Amino acid sequence: MDLRDLLDGAEVLLQSGSSNVTGLEYDSRRVRPGNIFLAMRGETSDGNKFIDAAIAAGAAAIVTDSATEPIRPGVAWIQVPHGRRALGRISANLFKRPAEKLAISGVTGTNGKSTTAFLLESILSAAGRKSALIGTIEYHVAGKVLPAPHTTPESLELNRFLRDAVGNGATEAVMEVSSHALEQQRVFGVPFDVAIFTNLTRDHLDYHHTMERYLAAKRILFSGCGTEPPRVAILNVDDESGANLVHFSKARGSDVITYGWTRGDFHAEKVQITLRGTRFEMVTPAGKMAIWSHLIGKVNVYNILGAAAAAFGRNCESEKIALGISNLTRVPGRFEPVDCGQPFTVVVDYAHTDDALRNLTSLAREFVAASGTRGRVITVFGCGGDRDRAKRPLMGEAAGKGSDFVVLTSDNPRSEDPRAIMNDALVGLQRTATRYSVEPDRKEAIALAIHEARPHDIILIAGKGHEKVQITREGTKAFDDVGVAREGLKDAGYDCEPLALEGVGNKL
Repeated sequence: MDLRDLLDGAEVLLQSGSSNVTGLEYDSRRVRPGNIFLAMRGETSDGNKFIDAAIAAGAAAIVTDSATEPIRPGVAWIQVPHGRRALGRISANLFKRPAEKLAISGVTGTNGKSTTAFLLESILSAAGRKSALIGTIEYHVAGKVLPAPHTTPESLELNRFLRDAVGNGATEAVMEVSSHALEQQRVFGVPFDVAIFTNLTRDHLDYHHTMERYLAAKRILFSGCGTEPPRVAILNVDDESGANLVHFSKARGSDVITYGWTRGDFHAEKVQITLRGTRFEMVTPAGKMAIWSHLIGKVNVYNILGAAAAAFGRNCESEKIALGISNLTRVPGRFEPVDCGQPFTVVVDYAHTDDALRNLTSLAREFVAASGTRGRVITVFGCGGDRDRAKRPLMGEAAGKGSDFVVLTSDNPRSEDPRAIMNDALVGLQRTATRYSVEPDRKEAIALAIHEARPHDIILIAGKGHEKVQITREGTKAFDDVGVAREGLKDAGYDCEPLALEGVGNKL
């Protein structure tokens, strides 16, 4: 490959020499002879420190975002103003610009991204379209399910994935697009046909510092990521930030489709949320359609509306939209039931913000009330380490207000002391009159909740959802809330057999 061809469209400040190259890497440990090494400044490290190591490994060309690094002899040298933008352009060229061969729908927002993405993928499949999915839970391509190391990968991995999707016949892609990825320009140069905004609540302020900056990062998806703005913007107008994006998107030439509970181009009527699923009439610009979903709760009505509006924007027919929604039986780690024949309900959910905890406990409370029993809501939760400390007491208060009993435990403490994290959350929990217990060992905390439960109770195991590991200062260890809950139920004497989603709630 000619280096000059790979630099097409990249912002180049200085270029010395040329070369035929064999590939591209931004991690010096992966460099092979003939590669381009792209040295860029990151959030915690600076790739420019590893230029000499990359050359020693055989790099034929260096692309650097540093103006102070001296040119090394014997290699092509390219200076760029922004490393990640250069990575996006070069990797797109390397893989023959696969994003331009796909209709890409991007989903951003604090909560609901994964479920909305899964729903949209299911609708596109029902419409006979072949699509790929990139998101927090997992990646999908050519019928394969791949692990998801990041919600939105670096552009090199992203373009490689999209190349594989195109090679396997995909014509569409559905992506969760995180605020980190948008601000760091990991999706620079990716043309989004449809952009979906779910909501904005407090999260990631350890990184963005203010809600204004958090929203500004999300807004990048709707202004264009080094490309034209999306053709269609799907906006939740029940969310203040979503409503404000209507004028923003229209001013940039996007077609705007709105959704909300009782207003917007897509909204719901005659909503019935039961223990087996959700039924409602969806009002759309093409008329009303009857919707049945295995997914449960008000938040999932919003997710369904957003995904349906996006599918409409992708010209899917009404009957295919309804079929795709009903075809999706579950989203891993999102209100996922664990049934071992116990006389109470156990649910695992990803809720890891105060707003998500309020929604989760409110849904559980509705289920208990609808059952006509004296069932209680028992919530197991923790807060992540090395993240926004200020949200911890808010989460504690939300869990306490929504539950009858709380087990405060550890989530992913990372480099922090789990007890210090729990003490931050305890401040908010103690503002409520709710009975609670503190257990830093998450496995023991789940066992404690199971031991506490009585017939008709519902246990919510919140925070980690689909995750299969726990990250501590000692390192990363295997940990799956669903598996641990099954183990705890088995130890309590219950028979853990597989159970379809429709069975959730039968114990209430």
